[in-house]
Amino acid sequence: MSEEKQNEAMQDEAQETMQDENAEFQKLQEEYNALKDTYLRANAEFENIKKRMEKEKISATIYANESFAKDLLDVVDALEAAISVEASDELSLKIKEGVQNTLDLLLKKLEKHMVKPIEADGEFNPNLHEAMFHVESADHESGHIVNLLQKGYMMNDRVIRSAKVSVAK
Repeated sequence: MSEEKQNEAMQDEAQETMQDENAEFQKLQEEYNALKDTYLRANAEFENIKKRMEKEKISATIYANESFAKDLLDVVDALEAAISVEASDELSLKIKEGVQNTLDLLLKKLEKHMVKPIEADGEFNPNLHEAMFHVESADHESGHIVNLLQKGYMMNDRVIRSAKVSVAK
């Protein structure tokens, strides 16, 4: 009988050892799962940050020259004002032609960098136009643009200067 007791004791000990090993394995498996989850979350967060930074980089590249373009709009306005002056003699006509050529070149360069004038015809759009005042007009429906006071410009899809207009009552 002592052999049976020894076998039982050995089996009990083997079962306890297996239970301890299973418990330790379960503990290690839980730690592994927790670390794997942490890794996957950190990796996903890293990918999100990477995508966000890429979008910001693209946006910064697109709109990097916005301030410079805004400053050039004053030059465009001055050149347009110079062209609107009535030329009386041949010299004045030549100067006016030179100013027109300079303006055309400047507008082409601005357009190359995605700066385009805002249309100021038709219905008033508060996202694109700035109403300076309302006027009575028999020729225009209420809420439509009557007169353009200052051109507005957009760079890509962003307004860099609203068009200043008068609007029909």
